[in-house]
Amino acid sequence: MRLTVYLAGEIHSTWREEIKKKSLALNLPIDFVGPMEDHDRSDNIGEEILGEQPNAIFKDAAASSFNNLRTSVLMEKSDLTIALFGEQYKQWNTAMDASAALASGKPLIIIRPEKLHHPLKELSQKANATVETCDQAIKALAYIFE
Repeated sequence: MRLTVYLAGEIHSTWREEIKKKSLALNLPIDFVGPMEDHDRSDNIGEEILGEQPNAIFKDAAASSFNNLRTSVLMEKSDLTIALFGEQYKQWNTAMDASAALASGKPLIIIRPEKLHHPLKELSQKANATVETCDQAIKALAYIFE
């Protein structure tokens, strides 16, 4: 059996690479997908497809349409979602992706530091598992294959 895992969460750190490397080291049969990690491409995709927009609001709306399309397709094709809530960046997209996974019936693992326990308590209660580190998430993935 091979799984596809959608990695939801901020795109500014290397947490995805950590998950991928550790999964590979354990020979876990997993393919990873996720949001566009090139921030400029993500911000500009609407204009790349539709052409120049009249202002920043329309530019953001156009980009959001295509980013949401990409996320919807990749998440729908995935077997499981891992959503990382970090401490440094606003986590609106992560919360949206985690909620979308739950709404579509996709299993969800949340990674969040202890200090974010309170603001994420309701979401954590709906997730299949909540962990504090990428290492714990990898152990949860590995357990699926035992």
